[in-house]
Amino acid sequence: MMNDEDTVDKRILLERANAEREAIFQRYDRGRKNVDIDSWDDPVFEIYSQADRYGFLHPEKERPDRDDLEMARRKQIEVERTKKWLKMRKNWTSAETKERLQRRVMKGIPDRLRADIWKKFLNIEEAVKDNAGVYDKMLKFARQYSPDIRQIDFDVNRQFRNHINYRERYSVKQQSLFRVLAAYSMYNMEVGYCQGMSTVAGVLLMYFDEEDTFWALNALLSNERYAMHGLYVEGFPKLMRFLQHHDKILTKCMPKVKKHLDKHGVDSVLYSLKWFFVIFIERLVLRVWDIYMLFGERVLTAMAYTILKIHKVKLLRMKDMDQITEFLQTTLYKAFGHDDDTVIKTLQLAMYELKKLNLDKLPPAPVSEGPKFPFGQFIEPTLETKIGHRNEKFTEKETELKETVLYRSESKNDQDEEEEEEDGERENEEDERTERDCDDITEDTISNLHTGVSMSSLRTIQSFTTLDTSTSLATSLNSLVIIDSFDENCDNMIEEITRL
Repeated sequence: MMNDEDTVDKRILLERANAEREAIFQRYDRGRKNVDIDSWDDPVFEIYSQADRYGFLHPEKERPDRDDLEMARRKQIEVERTKKWLKMRKNWTSAETKERLQRRVMKGIPDRLRADIWKKFLNIEEAVKDNAGVYDKMLKFARQYSPDIRQIDFDVNRQFRNHINYRERYSVKQQSLFRVLAAYSMYNMEVGYCQGMSTVAGVLLMYFDEEDTFWALNALLSNERYAMHGLYVEGFPKLMRFLQHHDKILTKCMPKVKKHLDKHGVDSVLYSLKWFFVIFIERLVLRVWDIYMLFGERVLTAMAYTILKIHKVKLLRMKDMDQITEFLQTTLYKAFGHDDDTVIKTLQLAMYELKKLNLDKLPPAPVSEGPKFPFGQFIEPTLETKIGHRNEKFTEKETELKETVLYRSESKNDQDEEEEEEDGERENEEDERTERDCDDITEDTISNLHTGVSMSSLRTIQSFTTLDTSTSLATSLNSLVIIDSFDENCDNMIEEITRL
């Protein structure tokens, strides 16, 4: 039982929390009319910066070298490809479209049609029609009850700081991003808000309006093809399944790399957490997202495998944990080392390879990983939640997650060095056979996949902060302009991948 003093204290704290939430909403309501915007929140637009076709700003000195002839060729290719996609969109349900869709998605969706095609993949028009008024209702609930507003506000201001639409504090896009995340925190109350969702929603908002982005985000969390609900819900159960399955793939197909990473204490959680959490936003971005929208979660496991496979030789030459983690977490963001078409083609081959080994899909999700009650069902938060108090003790799921991560780390460091030396020669022979069986693609063979695209196509053009760490968004004009460079040798593989 609370005494009268405790009751008064909690009432005061609740009033303070309500006032803070309302003040944040009012600032987004006013937008650019706020008179007290901090200079750090609203950087000055550099006169020498240039915006690319996607809205990202580049200091003149950091822009990739331009080849006018190559740029003209790329534009012509995209024009021709757009014609094919327009015809396919017009006959979306035809047998011909179904036959060609997978192959053309692998080559990339023309940017001018990306919004329309993503809408079809995610069934957004149907969701908006069937749920008229729901978005506005959730936004009203958020203004009155959401306990996540402070964190959402903080994260909105950290997303895509080099993008012309997100750069200014309380800009139209920042306003939209804030409202989408606030509304969704009430629509899916099991998840509420989790860091990482702001990055995903920020990309969606580059192509959709506010309400469409809300339902696109919901599709990614609720549709079985993606099922990102399990990534963001308390305890991150799907993240644990991704990590376990990633380790299984490495053990089967890249045992040398797996043992090398284990030897130096590099657990997969150290480098792959953000890969899975934000759909490789630091990588090829839209090319990977196109494929993810069509094929779903198995693209994430295959892409993680592809990154390590492409850079296998470099990784095996690294001598300590710091060097490996620096390479995987930072270096690859700045210079991936291979052109985009080569990477996507290698991803395509990896998906085919993993399917042959029955490793393309995660093991079935436990019932506890999915939503426990229908979305949109309002449950008034507890008093402690409204106030913003954190539990003094870890919940059962938080404790389990903590113990799992610690166990994964400690088990890697408890290897018996003497036994490893005795069995080393025999294990190396087995590893060689295993990797040959997996049809290994290394840096020595990647060159056969090159298509003549500039190696600078993965230069960093965007810095952003997410998940409380500073990272870079590695993408470029070349990675977003679609190149018609895939030969037809992989067509059968695509059909095989999609034949479920």
